[in-house]
Amino acid sequence: MNYQSVKLDKSMYKHEKGFLSCLEELDPSAGYQSGPLSGLDAFERQLSRFGIKVKGAGSSAIQKFFATADSAAPFPEYVSRAVAQGAKESGVIDAIVAARTNVSSLDYRSIVTDLDCGDISAPIAEGAAIPETNITLSESLVKLKKRGRVLNASYEAIKFQRIDVFSVALGQIGSYIAKAHLKDAVATLLAGSPEQLAPAGAKVAYGDLLSLWGLFEDFELNTLLAATDMAVDILSIGELKDPVMGLGFQKTGAMVTPLGARLVRSSAVPAGTVIALDKRFALEMVSAGGVPAAAPEGGTQHAGHRENIERLFALFRSGRRGAGALPPALRPGRRTAGAPAAAGGPKPRRRGP
Repeated sequence: MNYQSVKLDKSMYKHEKGFLSCLEELDPSAGYQSGPLSGLDAFERQLSRFGIKVKGAGSSAIQKFFATADSAAPFPEYVSRAVAQGAKESGVIDAIVAARTNVSSLDYRSIVTDLDCGDISAPIAEGAAIPETNITLSESLVKLKKRGRVLNASYEAIKFQRIDVFSVALGQIGSYIAKAHLKDAVATLLAGSPEQLAPAGAKVAYGDLLSLWGLFEDFELNTLLAATDMAVDILSIGELKDPVMGLGFQKTGAMVTPLGARLVRSSAVPAGTVIALDKRFALEMVSAGGVPAAAPEGGTQHAGHRENIERLFALFRSGRRGAGALPPALRPGRRTAGAPAAAGGPKPRRRGP
């Protein structure tokens, strides 16, 4: 089926896998391997079909979406993408998440891995039993949380607004959701009862960072998640005031990387706290529902009734991202609130996170 002849309607959002999957079934991208539409997905081809430009010079006005009933159908998908892009651009979650899991329920049961295999350096004698690694289901459930916003706006207020400007507002909503996810992630890390490492003096010194690094014998200290006050203290350490690193911070805002670790500043971390981790094993991000957007049942989205659109409804549902930690046996040590620095080796346990 040619993309220009696809019949669009809001029922496509009720598809089991979502609007885009339904659209791809009707208009597969495999049929556009070459030509001007190559590289576009089914949604982007529909924007091209209706002449809707969502970014850059000459961005279309919002009213372009509502010229016809068909052209209005992609609008919730556009909203969803703009919000998701805003969440992605924050970048902090990607710095601490080891794996992502999408589920179709409101809770999730992870796995627990027991790596206590004794002396791994000892060779296995002929006919001897090979040490076992046990993987079991966690005894506790990870309960997902819903994050969202209802976007209220009259059609009169937004119809002449350029889509790229409107995308900025939607991106702010995405940024809010990302901050909420990060707060959940920090709470999960601090709830793991990790060991604590106190600084030798009143402030974090270079020697404290070295002690922290030394605790990651079997792992890589590649991320420091710090409260603002602690990030300032770390940036003030004399040994880290390298002219080259300082110049990069002044030019780009990219903070120094103490001992090769990425320093991430966040207000979600309690004051006086630094969480050290190996992001390859730190957290599992569990989510359900993605970032869907829906229009109110009472409103229509086409040219003949567009003045009746008094409210644009967007429900952004997502799981408790960052809330499901990997099994304790796979986690490096972390520190709880009040500890200026955090680190430690993993402790194999059978209980859930």
